[in-house]
Amino acid sequence: MKISICSFSFHRMLAAGQQDIFQYIQDCKQLGCTQLDPWNAHLAQLNDGADALHAGANPGQSQHLKAVDDEFLARVKLAADEAGLPFGCIAVDGAHIYEASEEARTSNRQRAYRWIAIAEQLGATSVRIDAGGPQQWSEEVFGIIVEGYKDVIEHARNAGIQVLVENHWGPTVLPDNTIRLLEAVPGLGLLLDSWNWAHGKQAEGWLKCAKYAAATHIKSFHFTEDGQELTQNVPAFCKLMLENGFQGTWGVESVPADGNEIEGARKTIQLIRQSVQ
Repeated sequence: MKISICSFSFHRMLAAGQQDIFQYIQDCKQLGCTQLDPWNAHLAQLNDGADALHAGANPGQSQHLKAVDDEFLARVKLAADEAGLPFGCIAVDGAHIYEASEEARTSNRQRAYRWIAIAEQLGATSVRIDAGGPQQWSEEVFGIIVEGYKDVIEHARNAGIQVLVENHWGPTVLPDNTIRLLEAVPGLGLLLDSWNWAHGKQAEGWLKCAKYAAATHIKSFHFTEDGQELTQNVPAFCKLMLENGFQGTWGVESVPADGNEIEGARKTIQLIRQSVQ
């Protein structure tokens, strides 16, 4: 069983100076992960904790997440190798495809290229790059997003990296938009988040998009004393994924209401393991 923790699960620890990318690697090893799925804030030059908190709350306004240099990345790769954990998906904020102006789109594209290069240096298999744009897109906006992804995918293919879109924010919180985009862009994969759907669209998102998933983010917020998640039916989500032939990594993206991020990740992993036996 392949399991990972998106490091956004530890964004409050990162902001408080209680975890960095090296501690993240050790925490993932201790929690039984088989790969590393860092959020790019863990690989960014942060001025202070507020940078991470702002990025976490505003993924469409995260261009301030400037990547660390190659020397630092070499240290990160060495630490991961020593822990025996390969890199899987780097979740990139601040490099989304659509912006209203061509200048802003070009700037984001350069950031996307840089994060693809980082993924290659770390030996990661994929990068999550958002579509961006309004929830209800026009044909013009859709066309710009399609062409943008085709360019990014071609760039990533040369590095052996797969590009994933996530139902995260903007147009992809609507299941039909996500499917239309996936079917319009050859080679684009889906990072399926169990939670990030527009209001009233979660069940539709699960049922329509499960078959497209290359990877998952399984959300958790509140747990019962016996380890069940109160906000959504995680066992049902896992069962649906298995029924659709999912063979990818079971990714945790826990956001514990009590603030205990290590325990939130631990409990989510336990629940996933129980659900896929």
